[in-house]
Amino acid sequence: MQGSLGEKIGEGAMADVHAWAPGQVVKLFKAGVSRRVSRHEAQKTRAVFAAGVPAPEVFEEVTLDGRFGFVLQRLDGPTLLQLLQTGLMKPEQAGAIIATLYMSVHQARPPAEALFLRDWVDLAARGSAGKIPEHIATGVLALIDRLQPGDGLCHGDLHCGNVIMTAEGPRIVDWTAAYRAPAVLDLGRSHLTLTEFMPDDYEAPERPPALNVAVQSEYARLAGMSPAALRAAIEPYLPVLRAFALAEPWGFSPALRQRLIQRIEAALGSEGA
Repeated sequence: MQGSLGEKIGEGAMADVHAWAPGQVVKLFKAGVSRRVSRHEAQKTRAVFAAGVPAPEVFEEVTLDGRFGFVLQRLDGPTLLQLLQTGLMKPEQAGAIIATLYMSVHQARPPAEALFLRDWVDLAARGSAGKIPEHIATGVLALIDRLQPGDGLCHGDLHCGNVIMTAEGPRIVDWTAAYRAPAVLDLGRSHLTLTEFMPDDYEAPERPPALNVAVQSEYARLAGMSPAALRAAIEPYLPVLRAFALAEPWGFSPALRQRLIQRIEAALGSEGA
């Protein structure tokens, strides 16, 4: 089905989402983002959809005015974040939904297009333009080698803003950061996003910690383990996730960035002790 660029209905750090054709949208990456990034995400999204993960269907790749992108199924409905912000859903409810979605991701076979954790972190460090200090990149890669993480599928950035609540159920979007790693990497990313990465002036400071507790509690129940055991499994990977976050395109405040670096250095120092 041939479409045309319509109204912008969403925007992220690297791409905009526009209406395209009936039942379809186009995710169009911003100028300067390579075709490789666009194609890589399209391939991963197509693969996880085929594996039965609640993701949108991908139809075709496009190039418009030098910008690369791909056409995918339009998902109508509010995001989980919007429902939280308006009070239509409580953190405990949202946490249960996120945990269930995590489980569906982690039970799927990882696509060949997804990089292994070490390769993903190495690529991020080399392309971070110095955002990840060299000594931290070296230490984190050595930590990954010691941990020897197993294989599995992680979304890499599953949060309430990336969950659309459709009439058919919740659907996960934005598979840019998907990689191959143990499930605890996803839970660790969620933990840091809802605790350390939250801005100091967040309008509802009690909500992220409550959401974090709900995600971990429900995931542990679904996985047949205790929340304490889950937290213990997450802990060794937190320096890796903090280091990877330093390369995020939106960046952190200087104070938060310094705190992250200090925590990474402290953890790496204790690992080497």
